[in-house]
Amino acid sequence: MADLKKSYSTIVEDSFTPHMEISFVDEGKKQTLVYEKVNWEIEGEKKGLRYGENPGQPAALYRPVNGNIILGEVQILKTGNYLASDIELIQSGKHPGKTNIADADAALNIMKYFSDTPCCVIIKHNNPCGVAKSANISSAYTRALLADRIAAFGGAVAINRKIDGETAAKIIENYHEVIIAPDFDKDALELFATRKNLRVMKIENMKRLETFIGEPVLDFKSMMDGGVIVQWSYIPETMKKEDFLKAESLRKGVNYKVDRVPTDKEYNDMLFGWLVEAGVTSNSVLYVKDGVTVAIGTGEQDRVGVATIARDKAYRNMKDRISWTKYNTPWTSMTDPDLIREIEDEVSKENGGLKGSVMVSDAFFPFRDGIDIGLKEGVTAVVQPGGSIRDFECIEACNEVNAAMVFTGQRSFKH
Repeated sequence: MADLKKSYSTIVEDSFTPHMEISFVDEGKKQTLVYEKVNWEIEGEKKGLRYGENPGQPAALYRPVNGNIILGEVQILKTGNYLASDIELIQSGKHPGKTNIADADAALNIMKYFSDTPCCVIIKHNNPCGVAKSANISSAYTRALLADRIAAFGGAVAINRKIDGETAAKIIENYHEVIIAPDFDKDALELFATRKNLRVMKIENMKRLETFIGEPVLDFKSMMDGGVIVQWSYIPETMKKEDFLKAESLRKGVNYKVDRVPTDKEYNDMLFGWLVEAGVTSNSVLYVKDGVTVAIGTGEQDRVGVATIARDKAYRNMKDRISWTKYNTPWTSMTDPDLIREIEDEVSKENGGLKGSVMVSDAFFPFRDGIDIGLKEGVTAVVQPGGSIRDFECIEACNEVNAAMVFTGQRSFKH
């Protein structure tokens, strides 16, 4: 009988070369990016990625070492400015595979916008499970975890400050695959060492994360026939309160406007949610409140569907959060009928924590049915790109319940 579990710990030998070059050629002028393959010394042996997205898929990680590229008006002029492509593996456990590095990178791509405050991003399958800001990293981790504790199981945890023993003690109470931080104190490393398969990654450049904002990189997408799509990476243009646009739309000679201006609290959550949105696979809808994600809907084909999925996740997340924090029991394991009823009543009263939350959409709502999903649950403010021929319907929907809404004027798709 085959040992299927063994495949997940087997290192796949790769035949990828030590160096790679990618050139852009135009009328004899060549611009070349030069990369080197990344290896780590583990148990006295040089090893690269364990495997790709699945066991049996050879894979390699390359980091850029040279090449200044100018294409049109966009340019890359920095080399050696590393993050996830140059991790220091403090504790290897099962040493990293492609998904671990990709999740670390996805976390940093969100976290770079929140360097001014302690922040935790928990990533699973290249999407955030929970993102939270707080006064300290221990609280930020707890808030991000409880945003969706079920999804966070086996995920990658990124924290933008040195991890201390208090925070590490909370982390090891749960199962995570990867921990990422700019540094770790002695107590934290001793606690992490008790989890032998945990990968602990130090990325010292996280201290400079904000310097990566607005810096474009070349994004390559391989097609099944070997073709390649190249694009410059997405850069959000809405970075502060003043960048939001008033939600208004001209329709058949009538200018529709949202009646209510967002409060400062709503603006803060709008900006937080919109920047988290930049790291979420489309189609997506998020609900955020008080600097933490309430629920994240990702990768759906229709916007009303993803708004509904995120709403349903909010209810599930809140049930699990109460069950876990009050009774130390996962919601799925709760059997006491009286406690089940008590929790369900509390969650129903708060609409899954959606009352007073902000709804975030990565693209415009083609119909008001998507935005109505959130408004019916007590969402008080909405942020979306705008640009639909039916924007006026969404404006009317918000005015009916005195909700605020702003536009960004920029779509945030991530495929």
